[in-house]
Amino acid sequence: MSDDDKVTRGEDSESLQEQVEEKAEEVREQKLFGTFGGVFTPTLLTILGVIMYLREGWVVGNAGLLGAWLIILISFMITGFTGFSLSSITTNIRIGPGGAFSVISQSLGLEVGGSIGIPLYLAQALAVSMYIFGFRAGWQWIFPEHSALVIDLVTFVVLFGIAFVSAALAFRIQYVILAIIGLSLVSIMVGAFQGSMQHPVQWWGEFPGSPTDAFSGIGFWAVFAVFFPASTGIMAGANMSGELKNPRRSIPGGTLSAIGLSLIIYLALAYWLARSATPDELAGNYTIMIDKAAWGPPVLAGLLGATFSSALSSLVGAPRILQALSQHKIIPASDWLSSKTKGGEPRNALFLTGAIVVGALMLRNLNAVAPLITLFFLVTYAMINIVVFLEQNMQLVSFRPLFRVPRFVPLIGALGCIFAMLVVNPIFTLVAIVVVVAIHAVLIRRQLEAPFGDVRSGLFVAFAEWAAKKAGELATSKERTWKANLLVPVERVEELRKHLDFLSDISYPKGFIKLVGLTGRTGRGKLMEELPAQADKFSDAGIFASWTVISAATFGNNLQAGIETFGGTFFRPNVLFLTLPETSEREGETSDIIKTALENQIAIALLADPDNLGLGKGQMINVWFTDRSHDWDLSMELGNQDLALLLGYKLHKNWNAGLRLIASVKDSERSSEAKQFLRSVAKLARFPEVEISVQPGDPDQNLEVGEADLNIIPLPVEPDFERLRQICRRRQTACLFTRDAGDENALA
Repeated sequence: MSDDDKVTRGEDSESLQEQVEEKAEEVREQKLFGTFGGVFTPTLLTILGVIMYLREGWVVGNAGLLGAWLIILISFMITGFTGFSLSSITTNIRIGPGGAFSVISQSLGLEVGGSIGIPLYLAQALAVSMYIFGFRAGWQWIFPEHSALVIDLVTFVVLFGIAFVSAALAFRIQYVILAIIGLSLVSIMVGAFQGSMQHPVQWWGEFPGSPTDAFSGIGFWAVFAVFFPASTGIMAGANMSGELKNPRRSIPGGTLSAIGLSLIIYLALAYWLARSATPDELAGNYTIMIDKAAWGPPVLAGLLGATFSSALSSLVGAPRILQALSQHKIIPASDWLSSKTKGGEPRNALFLTGAIVVGALMLRNLNAVAPLITLFFLVTYAMINIVVFLEQNMQLVSFRPLFRVPRFVPLIGALGCIFAMLVVNPIFTLVAIVVVVAIHAVLIRRQLEAPFGDVRSGLFVAFAEWAAKKAGELATSKERTWKANLLVPVERVEELRKHLDFLSDISYPKGFIKLVGLTGRTGRGKLMEELPAQADKFSDAGIFASWTVISAATFGNNLQAGIETFGGTFFRPNVLFLTLPETSEREGETSDIIKTALENQIAIALLADPDNLGLGKGQMINVWFTDRSHDWDLSMELGNQDLALLLGYKLHKNWNAGLRLIASVKDSERSSEAKQFLRSVAKLARFPEVEISVQPGDPDQNLEVGEADLNIIPLPVEPDFERLRQICRRRQTACLFTRDAGDENALA
């Protein structure tokens, strides 16, 4: 190693060390949270929200106790199974900032993660406004004379100030709110012990509706749609994934325990409400919980605290999703939005989120888009379930979560989310899907670069393996599914470049090209360096291409080894592309290669252009039929003509060129039979625009057929290469000599 190399290596090492130390310092200065404060508390407070205080009584009054329990259990089954899926996947990856965005991105790529993460961020930001409106409703119940706009703006300023200082301050305040909500539940419990539960239980309700619609009636699933948002909010803790001491432990433990405790509270409150008031009171009085508790003020304080806490959790979590999106350059102004303070606070992302919240507050009413907010959460939940279900079924060795769940859990979770979306609002479900798909389409064109791997390729490989197994169980005939899958030997990349367009035109649109680098004339290292770029050129033209390099003593040994290897694969090449050999030694090797290919059911396409005439303007293609003597009767077996017809037709379509079928007949009395034969072939092969020509005499000598840019001619089993050269020179064009392998059928 030279001194300069040593200096460079030393500088790189010092730079890397500085980056590591800088990152470590950043982590030391950043406040990290545990399970209780970082996940359990914000998740629990978000679930125990305004719907619990103001709408659970209404749900019981409409559906009855059994109906209410059923609604609660269905809702929590969907979000609970999603919580299990989230817990499983977070114990399998090194989850980064952004919660659900990080989970989805590391499995299905940044494009899918971004298409979910952007709507999730907007839903979180708009949810802040919704919670502020809920807080204002509770405040005006106490102080009805206070201005609604002033209450909204003052509440926002307080929330923004807390979030601006730090997430740690927000969580300390949430401890106070948790205590207030706990006190409100104690007040309800004391009321129960003091004798509030004096009414008989109505097990199944009459679904009278609500006061706002003059009790005109309502259905079970409409009541479910009103209650379901109460069970969401399970991502409140996961959104803090980048600031947790141990996300793998905290997210499963905190999320599942919060969901479980919330479910118990909702079920118990439903029973208390069913016993504490009549169905009419429950359906007509939204504040029945305040009236029936032992002390009303703690319940009212719990209502205000729940809405305030939910708004605070969303205002703390949304900027962190935005910052995670910005770190991967998914949205504009990413450099500005991705910056953090030394304490880890995403201040710039908070400023943008605050602007969105204020804008939503100025609209004064978000009821029209409220279902869309819920649906964006549900899309996120569904995608998390789908991620876990896919990874479970792919059975990749990389999927080994510390917290395992049965396969039915993510499946039911995903189906439940989709069902809930349709119940909440079918039209907005379509809108939400369109938004996600549109964002994904934009991000795909951006060609984002991820610093981590994902399982998308494994997903397609797993599907391909499944398809291969199914295809292997079916009949072996490949006539209807034939495509030009080329095996192209490459000794010199310069020679390959001459044929790039021609090979593309043969394969396009559904065939593939396998480039096989053969050592001998070019070293292995150079081939491995140059072949990927050539494969990329085919890919740019819309053709799947791959490459490999084989080392052997001679050209023949090299290529025969490749043919025998690829002939046994499922996605096997079916046409070997060769060029006319230049020496007698190479002619012998080429003859052996042709025999080996045919033995492995790989057809031959040999391009001969001894005078380097090229393919002209690509305006006319001649496909030659050999003399059939006295047998011009048409059958499904055309002999060695199928590959010539198929390749001629593909070039005719891809070049937008004319196509001419030519039959050579030694006996001129058979000309009419030959012409009818060609017409029948054109008709059965579905070649509507084709010229027909019959030429008597020796086909090698016959030149009276009109000009063409390419002549496609059947290749004998044992070709005479000098004869092939003479045919090309007499026709003054490049010629493509073809030999069928048996899988081709132009009439299929």
